[in-house]
Amino acid sequence: ALAQREFTQYFPQPGWVEHDAEEIWRSQLDVAREALRKSGIAAQHIAAIGITNQRETAILWDRRTGKPVHNAIVWQDRRTSTMCDDLRAAGHEADITARTGLLLDPYFSATKLRWMLDHVPQARERAEHGELAFGTVDAWLIWKLTGGRLHVTDASNASRTLLYNIHRQEWDDTLLALFDIPRAVLPEVRSNSEVYAQTDAQWFGIPIAITGSAGDQQAATFGQACLSPGMA
Repeated sequence: ALAQREFTQYFPQPGWVEHDAEEIWRSQLDVAREALRKSGIAAQHIAAIGITNQRETAILWDRRTGKPVHNAIVWQDRRTSTMCDDLRAAGHEADITARTGLLLDPYFSATKLRWMLDHVPQARERAEHGELAFGTVDAWLIWKLTGGRLHVTDASNASRTLLYNIHRQEWDDTLLALFDIPRAVLPEVRSNSEVYAQTDAQWFGIPIAITGSAGDQQAATFGQACLSPGMA
């Protein structure tokens, strides 16, 4: 069975694109329940939940309340172009690319997160004290599905933040310092396929295992059975 639903796109200024993270969560929970009803299958017969998402959208939320402190800043958003230009002019792009495999561009999550830390009142101080959590949409959905018990992302999403060293496969302290991002705000990075956690029973009547997470292009490649190097 399949269910889908549109959610609101916000354009507060030219070049700015935002989503309501709570609306993303509600829409995904609603369509999951709808697909379950359409299928005629009981929740106890669902083996596992997998998540895929557009990768670079940045969400920052309160660990205690689970409420976002700002609208999600979407991958299309260009508000941090000047920040990227300044870092490029200072000669940082080559090192960033060497560590992350990415170009220095507002498309990716790091400057979006930096913008929220700099512009949301008290956000930076609260982030440094471990009170706030950052994630792309995968991390946000896993957090919500587990009732705030688990703050994780997967490597395919982490690798699009400009903060993840793809050679060492870990958050990069040099990049965190360059973008002025406190490590305390970041999720743990996990593999694409493992049992992350069980959902809270309140969402589907029983706990269901969450066992997969992959960003959009990687998930699509896997879905097309491109399973080894050289396949296309």
